[in-house]
Amino acid sequence: MSLKFRNNIQIAGSGHATMVFAHGLGCDQHMWRYLAPLYQQRFRTVLYDLSGSGESDRASYDRMRHGSLHGHADDLLEILDACSAGPVVFVGHSVSGMIGLLAANKAPDRFVAQVMIGASPCYINDGDYVGGFERVQVDAMLTAMDEDFPTWSRSLATLSAGQSHTELREELVDIFQRNEQGIVRHFARTIFHSDHRADLPHSTVPTLILQCADDIFVPRAVGEYMLRHLPNSSLEVLAGESHCPQLSAPNASSRAIDAFLHRSLR
Repeated sequence: MSLKFRNNIQIAGSGHATMVFAHGLGCDQHMWRYLAPLYQQRFRTVLYDLSGSGESDRASYDRMRHGSLHGHADDLLEILDACSAGPVVFVGHSVSGMIGLLAANKAPDRFVAQVMIGASPCYINDGDYVGGFERVQVDAMLTAMDEDFPTWSRSLATLSAGQSHTELREELVDIFQRNEQGIVRHFARTIFHSDHRADLPHSTVPTLILQCADDIFVPRAVGEYMLRHLPNSSLEVLAGESHCPQLSAPNASSRAIDAFLHRSLR
């Protein structure tokens, strides 16, 4: 099976370096429609759907391989081998921020910079660590997803978009509900039960941590934690309420990314 078919890879633009964009849970590469075109004059851009998501070949979703984020990181490295030209800037939203981190830790020579948008190494509170949720809350959310997926997906879309972004909320509802429910349920468990805090200090790649001031899934404390534990990182907090600033605040997101790239790619 070709990787292009497996992950619905789309390549555009030109440049010495490659910029790769990866989406979050229940979404697809359409999440990058405002940001990716801005970089096609400077970079070769690669967009893809995570295995099991969007227009990827859902038969390629392997519950063993993709039962941890390392499986998705291995997918990413395969895509880079096949599609990237020159050094790679990786832009990952939500769970893909950690997927990019794991891939960069495995093959640091392939990456020159990474951008984590609304990413979290661990969603569950643990002692002094504030992840945003108690374990009982995560378990209740996953149970609700099993019992009534349509209602759960609408609730997730509302939380992701923020109360004030009505059009974005309805778009996310549509995207979530077009997914195969069994895959989303499995992937959600993998994400919300994962803990990659120990992987942060091993990073050698300059990193921008980008999040909104009001993000229900990633409180500011998470970004500040990553800033302390992720070498060569910077934190940019955008005004507003959203887990998807690449859609709710694309201009502010691109300005933050541009400033970071200016510092990192000299």
